[in-house]
Amino acid sequence: MKTTTKYWWVVFLLLIATSLSFLDRQVLSIVIIKIKEDLFISDVEYGFINSGFLASYAIMFTLGGVLIDKYGSRLGLAVSVGFWSFATILHSFAGSVFQFATFRFLLGIGEGGCFPGAVRAVIEWVPKTKHSLANGIAIGGSALGAVIAPPLCAYFLGFWDWRYIFIMTGAFGFVWLVAWLILTKKNELAEAPSKSEVVEKRSFSFIKVLKSREALIFMAMRFVLDPILYFYMFWIPKYLNESHGLAVDKIGQLLWVPFLALGVANVTGGWVSDFIFQRTSKEAFSRQVVMGFAALMTLPVAAIGLLDSYVVILVLVGLAFFAHGLWITNYITSIGDVFGKTASSTVVGLSGSAGALSSLVLNPVIGFIISTYSYDSVWIYCGLMYPVVFIGYMIFMAKKKSAAFSVA
Repeated sequence: MKTTTKYWWVVFLLLIATSLSFLDRQVLSIVIIKIKEDLFISDVEYGFINSGFLASYAIMFTLGGVLIDKYGSRLGLAVSVGFWSFATILHSFAGSVFQFATFRFLLGIGEGGCFPGAVRAVIEWVPKTKHSLANGIAIGGSALGAVIAPPLCAYFLGFWDWRYIFIMTGAFGFVWLVAWLILTKKNELAEAPSKSEVVEKRSFSFIKVLKSREALIFMAMRFVLDPILYFYMFWIPKYLNESHGLAVDKIGQLLWVPFLALGVANVTGGWVSDFIFQRTSKEAFSRQVVMGFAALMTLPVAAIGLLDSYVVILVLVGLAFFAHGLWITNYITSIGDVFGKTASSTVVGLSGSAGALSSLVLNPVIGFIISTYSYDSVWIYCGLMYPVVFIGYMIFMAKKKSAAFSVA
């Protein structure tokens, strides 16, 4: 197999891995409507079930990133996908809120290594001038999984018990595992590390990375913004069902559209960013242009609470998902630009943990706000925070050079 062909096959497998990651975590947000017919689960309890996932995800995002920087993407992703696929199957045995929370906790342990592993694999396998596009394709898999989940679950819920859906989706991961181990036996594109890279790897300091100004900025960005994405994932199906009377099958027919927009934006954002980089040779500038445009696109979301038409709401949600796709691809690529091969997975892990920790705390709070008041204030937060975070990013980070961070 030609090396250029092979690295795109690796990128394709990364796309499938992130697809499975979001498919397996998104299934519950669809089948919960049926689960509540068997087991009474309140909005607050549902928030705590989701927090079970976020608690372990917050821990393992960082630990997974550190381990993948140490052992490489091949082993790291194999262990990660295998573990979370088994945890997904365990959901089929849940019969209480505590059991659901426990199995979500196990799911988060496995999924914590997915995105740090994908970023590290891109760095290991793909030429630098293609990094943003490769990251966009790999990250776009998360949207593909979320696109598949609503119609897939809605279809099988028509004649299957909800428990069988967890078994089916979990089994997909073991098929991927076999393909990954076969295809990644040898990396013909791997280059011998330079002397500076060898020195950095030997003297790697997690504490220095954790304390670095750059890492703290990236962590703060995820801390503020990640609860928005988790709100979209965990609460939109319930919002459409309870506030606008959409049935489960109707939600399944419509909800894939915003996630498709997310996937298209992941790839588009990567391509545009690489195009600008190739024309200007300015890494930071190429990422910032796309991120700034994405931030402006989220503003209309703040008005969703005032709208009655679910069609208009879905259009605005689709716009928000498209904006997030542009944003996250260039955000993650920026981490690779700054931290290079030695610490990128660690920083992706730290930032992911910061976002999951924030979401862990806020998910039950969101449940309380929704059940006590309404969704309106949550929509306002979703619409305003991307521009606020981008302004902060430009103030504190824009003047930093995008050279690899030294961990020595």
